[in-house]
Amino acid sequence: MRERENLTKLGSKKTEYKSEYDPSLLEAFSNQHPENDYFVKVNCPEFTSLCPITGQPDFANIVISYVPDQKIVESKSLKLYLFSYRNHGDYHEDVVNTIMKDLISLLDPRYIEVWGRFLPRGGLSLDPYCNYGKPGTRWEQAAWDRLRNHDMNPERVDNR
Repeated sequence: MRERENLTKLGSKKTEYKSEYDPSLLEAFSNQHPENDYFVKVNCPEFTSLCPITGQPDFANIVISYVPDQKIVESKSLKLYLFSYRNHGDYHEDVVNTIMKDLISLLDPRYIEVWGRFLPRGGLSLDPYCNYGKPGTRWEQAAWDRLRNHDMNPERVDNR
């Protein structure tokens, strides 16, 4: 049986759901295959945050894809972290960049991208995308190539 590696959220019967943004909720465990390049993809189709001006709710599907190095994010802690945005007011672009930066700080991944597909409000939907490749590695160039070609074939948007 694998060691718990100081994970406090997984298996806890006393889960606390924070109602304000809290990056300290994030936890990681050791990558058992650091010699391999592989993607971990997480979808959060029920993400919510608040408009920082009106306080109205914003709903999105947040998609996080990353190539781990030595650490992997623990999924329950990620769920609680994303849930902590529920009463947090921030612009869509800030949300996806903050999520990415918090995960970079926790994981130091080889590559990561975060894409927020927000539902329309006022007739507009916003889909901010950000990425990062570890400097000095092939992933740095991969990040630039991916960003440069990100939405060359955009999806058809009806009303999500």
